[in-house]
Amino acid sequence: MRPLKEKISITIDSDVLEKAKALAEYDDRSLSQFINIAVKEYVKKLEANENK
Repeated sequence: MRPLKEKISITIDSDVLEKAKALAEYDDRSLSQFINIAVKEYVKKLEANENK
């Protein structure tokens, strides 16, 4: 079963948004999917560093 998703509203720097849109398109993903993956990877990295 897929995890439940929640809608949120965020404010993001214009340059970061443009890069994210371009990378999402390059990966053939929606912007939402791309941001979700990026945040998951960042959280995983932080958790790994906490466990060192």
